Amino acid sequence: MDVADNNDRAESNDRADDSNRADDIDILGVMRKIPHRYPFLMIDRVVQVVPGESAVGIKNVTINEPHFQGHFPSRPVMPGVLIVEAMAQTAGILVVQTLGPDAEGKLVYFMTIDEARFRRPVTPGDQIHIHVSKQRRRGNVWKFKGEAKVDGVLVAEAIYSAMILDEK
Repeated sequence: MDVADNNDRAESNDRADDSNRADDIDILGVMRKIPHRYPFLMIDRVVQVVPGESAVGIKNVTINEPHFQGHFPSRPVMPGVLIVEAMAQTAGILVVQTLGPDAEGKLVYFMTIDEARFRRPVTPGDQIHIHVSKQRRRGNVWKFKGEAKVDGVLVAEAIYSAMILDEK
């Protein structure tokens, strides 16, 4: 066994020891953690979460999504605001994984969206990798930086803050 194998095992054991860390959350897990549902559930999977730090979500863009009927019929383009919503939903998973099971299903409300930039159109057939990182947390207010990439190319980015509330 070489040094690289030992390092891989050590990293694997570190992940196993952190019960809130998630390296793959499928659609059913996503739906347990955040309250969004079709047609407004904008992420299909979360492939990595480091509690308190970052998360990577996946959005598979398909022509069957309702916004493509009108945006735009001759050239379907995913609305930028929905890409930012996908960033927010990925951040919601990060919040739940950070706070634990008691946070599952709580509502998260946008407070600000700053420095939003849309670099290139996202179209059906694209797979968006949504990278979010926590910038700051004060009480129930969280600030994030989000980047959306298709095939490794940055297509959108934003800095945003949100408040998590218990509606019960």
